Amino acid sequence: MLFLCRKSPKSLKLMIHKTNLEHSMAANSPEKLIIFDTTLRDGEQSPGASMTKDEKIRIARQLERMKVDVIEAGFAAASPGDFEAIRAIAGIIKDSTVCSLSRANDKDIARAAEALQPAERKRIHTFLATSPLHMEKKLRMTPDQVFEQAKQAVRFARKFTDDVEFSPEDGSRSDMDFLCRVLEAVIAEGATTINFADTVGYGVPELYGHMLRTLRERIPNSDKAIWSVHCHNDLGMAVANSLAGVMIGGARQVECTINGLGERAGNTALEEIVMAVRTRRDYFNLDIGIDTTQIVPASKLVSQITGFAVQPNKSVVGANAFAHASGIHQDGVLKARDTYEIMRAEDVGWSANRIVLGKLSGRNAFKQRLEELGIVLESETEVNAAFARFKELADRKSEIFDEDIIGLVSEEQQSHDQEFYRFVSLSQHSETGERPAAQVVFSIDGKESNCAGEGNGPVDAIVNAIETKVASGAELLLFSVNAITTGTQSQGEVTMRLSKAGRIVNGVGADLDIVVASAKAYLSALNKLHSKSEKLNPQL
Repeated sequence: MLFLCRKSPKSLKLMIHKTNLEHSMAANSPEKLIIFDTTLRDGEQSPGASMTKDEKIRIARQLERMKVDVIEAGFAAASPGDFEAIRAIAGIIKDSTVCSLSRANDKDIARAAEALQPAERKRIHTFLATSPLHMEKKLRMTPDQVFEQAKQAVRFARKFTDDVEFSPEDGSRSDMDFLCRVLEAVIAEGATTINFADTVGYGVPELYGHMLRTLRERIPNSDKAIWSVHCHNDLGMAVANSLAGVMIGGARQVECTINGLGERAGNTALEEIVMAVRTRRDYFNLDIGIDTTQIVPASKLVSQITGFAVQPNKSVVGANAFAHASGIHQDGVLKARDTYEIMRAEDVGWSANRIVLGKLSGRNAFKQRLEELGIVLESETEVNAAFARFKELADRKSEIFDEDIIGLVSEEQQSHDQEFYRFVSLSQHSETGERPAAQVVFSIDGKESNCAGEGNGPVDAIVNAIETKVASGAELLLFSVNAITTGTQSQGEVTMRLSKAGRIVNGVGADLDIVVASAKAYLSALNKLHSKSEKLNPQL
């Protein structure tokens, strides 16, 4: 096979290819921009953001409701838990393509194919590093070895599905000639999507966009694949780089996560990409299939499940995203809404977040609302348990919100998934001038245990009490309290992040009493440490 792009002379053939490429892009506009969500895979690589199978299924259902084109459900070879979650999602999701990541080897690819077997539409996404630094220091492979392995991986993946994506890891720091050689070859082997990965957030929008454009111009068979962008936010430019990849480079798929969740500084934020393209359709001239009214519900669901709170001034999904404090702004909005609002709050889902249920509401009304929120409980026993918790909450709180429902179901499912430690009750005393003290009752593998402790504050006293029985030796990295809804009756949602022996986990607890929520969160984190579920976390 002749690879015309190896040294890239400005030959007549490449000039013709470039002209045809530009003509094709113009003639087919407006085109569809494919939204590829990797919250369940790359987003889950945030330290402490690991999710249970049931939590992943709930998020996947919400992504399908939002009409995401491709859902990357996980990395099948990472752990048995990841494999089972992907397989479950593949059997449930009907309207979106379900994808599994795999390294460029037969074992990983076969594992991904097995997990995806129930899916109506499936994609295998394989990757291999192409930058000199990664090839030498991480892979310890020569460029020729990488070239051959990339081809072999795509060839093998095509045995299981016609939808194969290939990513050159650390692509933005790779040699252009070598990238051309590898990508031309994998397209020839049958890769239908090429994802240009800015793995470490090194890209700068104009340079990144032009690098992708150059690849498409120099690779003779580039028109045989859809080109994708996958950017990280280390320099705060993930969204800008992705949009540059679309407008300058001609990418027609963007890989992103809800709330920009992801390891280090995070990934490209789905909500920002979608609303930028939708709001500035005059500039982007692209169609997008997302139901934007599902963006805020998705954001809140991911935040509550992972314990990663959304900052108030976060664009689109932050609590202040549509708030106007300035008198001039308020006056302008009252006179004409579009004076200071370029998009409507209700268009992204801010308007429909209240549930009209209370202590007199019946089981059927509660069950119907669960379905509307995309919460599917597998058995009547689970429905009854969730309804009992709802009635208990309604007795203590006059006004119930969707977020309350999501929170109590999350906690119920979490307790069923991981109940080695389970909260029972506590009493706590705190008084000015006195050292706070707490007594906690919790079960350890089904057996109740009573403990007591003191501390510098009520939460410190609770943690010290629990540790008298558990002696985990874990380090507390984060203690965060957020109100689930508005008002003084809001449930407090507490996140505790623990670290031990290199593992980092998040525990989340919710209750009207934030001290109780703190105890639940700490026990939740201990449960995750106890599970000792190890998984591989590939970078991409």
